[in-house]
Amino acid sequence: MKKIAVVILNWNGRAMLEKFLPSVCGFTHGEEVVVVVADNGSTDDSIAFVKEHYPEVQLVVLDKNYGFAEGYNRALSQLDAEYFLLLNSDVEVTENWLDPMLAYMEAHPDVAACQPKIKAFHQKESFEHAGACGGFLDKYAFPFCRGRIFSHVEEDRGQYDSVADIFWATGAAMMIRSDLYWWVGGLDGKFFAHMEEIDLCWRLRSRGRRIVCVPDSVVYHVGGGTLNVENPRKTFLNFRNNLLMIYKNVPEKYLRKVMTARFFFDHVAALQYVLKGDFSNAKAILRARREFRKLRPLYEEVRKENLEAQTVVDIPEVLNRSLVFASFLKGVKKFSDLRF
Repeated sequence: MKKIAVVILNWNGRAMLEKFLPSVCGFTHGEEVVVVVADNGSTDDSIAFVKEHYPEVQLVVLDKNYGFAEGYNRALSQLDAEYFLLLNSDVEVTENWLDPMLAYMEAHPDVAACQPKIKAFHQKESFEHAGACGGFLDKYAFPFCRGRIFSHVEEDRGQYDSVADIFWATGAAMMIRSDLYWWVGGLDGKFFAHMEEIDLCWRLRSRGRRIVCVPDSVVYHVGGGTLNVENPRKTFLNFRNNLLMIYKNVPEKYLRKVMTARFFFDHVAALQYVLKGDFSNAKAILRARREFRKLRPLYEEVRKENLEAQTVVDIPEVLNRSLVFASFLKGVKKFSDLRF
């Protein structure tokens, strides 16, 4: 068994591998660490490129594109390591990036998963949207980060350089104990992509395991490599999966209130797109809600199992107020200005 398997899920990402695999291989050392490219049914020359230029990299070849969530489940099931490190193909790592995370995990057995500080590849003085310095949720399950609230991303001035307990670690660069990954069922393959790592961390956190950010480890993430922020497909997946995640995990005493609020917020978001003339994204939100209602019966037993396994109901890393109101009505743009 290896200590760490650094696993890059690839789909038609030959250009990304060519650009970013050198840093991963160059700064990932040791006999106990293996770098793996899990190919998700690519039709480009990704596999040939890795075989020719990086023979030391282990390949896991899947027969089709299973999406981020199920692709990782299938790839990780073929690996034997104490820790999995899920790493996006568009991430540039830095020297000794693994050491701080591994040291913290080894010293704190109650920590299930962690992430590094995520900075923007194209604007390196700033945090990156998808993860920044660790993820949180508000009371209505809107995700945000130390360093990013909605679309406002902060510059990194060292303000979040302490190790901190967080609600979720980003799937762009997440280290997780392999036994706990499978203990809570892995990523939800029905999500396909987006929100799946938050759902995974929610299951871990509600079962009493900690999630942390270790900012002594730093990586740079391009972000939006597969779907840009305004892509209707991305909008659909984000809204649908957020609703599924809520239904799966929110304690019974809060579920009706959260779902009622999300009905209001989602329709306001759709209306905003209509007012901008972006009917494709407006339709994507409404379609996401319809798809959620269709899938909800399939999750009744899953919800029951999750609630029965919960040992922490009121999670400290959940903001006990609405982030929408705090940001858009009160003008809060920085994580440090929030009061939990």
